[in-house]
Order: sequence, then C-alpha cells, then structure tokens
Amino acid sequence: MSFWRVLLAILFPPLAVIDKGCGSVIITFLLTLAGWVPGVIAALVILNNPE
Repeated sequence: MSFWRVLLAILFPPLAVIDKGCGSVIITFLLTLAGWVPGVIAALVILNNPE
C-alpha cells in the first residue's frame, strides 16, 4: 500500500478501491454511507489484501 492510497482510503474510501473491482467499490460505498469509519476500515482491509 502506498501512502497516497492510504490517504485516499481515509478521505474517500470508495475511490481508493476503484481498481479492485465493482463489488469492492459497492461494498465500500455502502459501508461509507452507513458510517465513515466502517467504510475506511473496509477500504484498508481490501487494499491490504494481496490478491
């Protein structure tokens, strides 16, 4: 994970996972709508996944 990707995940989580697939973006977007912290956590978990 690069510094810019982590910073983007903190500021706007769905944009940080845009290259991980449509499902990841939708899940992160819905979690961000439910609350900012769950969206950030989901984005960081998705970005930390090596696959």
